Amino acid sequence: MNQPALTTSARTILRVITGFLFAAHGWQKFNEWTIAGTQAAFTQMGVPAAGLAAPAVATLELVGGIALIVGVLTRVFAVLLALDMLGALFLVHVSAGVFAATGGYELVLLLAGAAVAVALVGAGKLSADRALFGRANSKLSVLA
Repeated sequence: MNQPALTTSARTILRVITGFLFAAHGWQKFNEWTIAGTQAAFTQMGVPAAGLAAPAVATLELVGGIALIVGVLTRVFAVLLALDMLGALFLVHVSAGVFAATGGYELVLLLAGAAVAVALVGAGKLSADRALFGRANSKLSVLA
C-alpha cells in the first residue's frame, strides 16, 4: 500500500470538500438569501453586529472556501473558517441541541472539525500552497 499517495489523496479530498461546502454557504448568503436577508436572519438569531457580521461571514465563507479548494493560504483560511463555525456553534446552534433538522449544531461542528483538520495537516502536495512555497522543509512550509 502506498501511504504517501493515500495521505495526498486524503488531504486533497478533505480540503476540496470542506472548501466546496464553505463556498456554497458563502454563495448562498450572497445570492439566495442576499446580504440584507442574511443580516436580518443574523439579527433575529442574536448575532452581535449583524450588519457587519453578515457580509464578513459571507465573504469569508465564499473566498475562504475557494481558497481551500485551490489550496492557497490554506492554514490561514482554515483557521478563520473554524473560528467562523465556532461562533455559529456558540452564538446560534448550541441551544438547539445536536441535530441540524431542529437548528442544532451537527453541521457547524462537522465543518469546524474539518476546517481544524485542514489547518493541522495543511494543503498537501496537490495545492497552490505547494506550488508557491515548495518543499515541506522550506521556510514557508507553515503555509503548505
